[in-house]
Amino acid sequence: MIDVQELTKIYQVGDLTVPALTGVTLTIDRGEFVAVMGPSGSGKSTFMNILGCLDQLTTGRYLLDGIDVGRFSKDELAEIRNRKMGFVFQGFNLLPRASAQENVELPMLYSGVPAGERHRRAREALIKLGLEGREHHLPSQLSGGQQQRVAIARALVNEAPLLFADEPTGNLDTKTSLEIMDLLTRLNHEGGITLILVTHEPDIAAFSRRVIRFVDGRVVSDQRQEGG
Repeated sequence: MIDVQELTKIYQVGDLTVPALTGVTLTIDRGEFVAVMGPSGSGKSTFMNILGCLDQLTTGRYLLDGIDVGRFSKDELAEIRNRKMGFVFQGFNLLPRASAQENVELPMLYSGVPAGERHRRAREALIKLGLEGREHHLPSQLSGGQQQRVAIARALVNEAPLLFADEPTGNLDTKTSLEIMDLLTRLNHEGGITLILVTHEPDIAAFSRRVIRFVDGRVVSDQRQEGG
């Protein structure tokens, strides 16, 4: 599903050239659950942002389902994100004045899905994630775990085959973190969703089947494991 070859990302900060990724080459198959780890500044979030079409590479190639998206325009990348990808972040990123259902409907609004269909699919997604009866609650009326479930419902409502989760348990307590990871694992196992998880926590990475570690913008290890 994902094939990156000699991927490099360089940021220009004034007169200073800052390499964030250097010569990254790897593949991720459809249906994999991959954890991306590394210390702060290692390049793991930059790597996820490029795979998620949120940032553009400097040199190298990025093939998504065989299509070279590395040179796509911003509009083309936005279309790819909307059709193929879902995102879950540490801070939930919900609209504070919109209900749970309205937050989940947002990607479908961008896709031009008719209102009736949006309402139905958003409600079904929330029920599937255990939020029946919470559809009209604002984020401030929901617990952290419930907010993250809304964010996951929003990420999946367009039936995206690829889900990126950036520190999805970072703002949650241990019990809720395990519940969210059990949910993500189930979505991967039962739904066949390809899941790429950025984390610095070994106990969270243990849920995955493969761990890729970055240091100083390079992949230093890529290991399969029995987790997940």
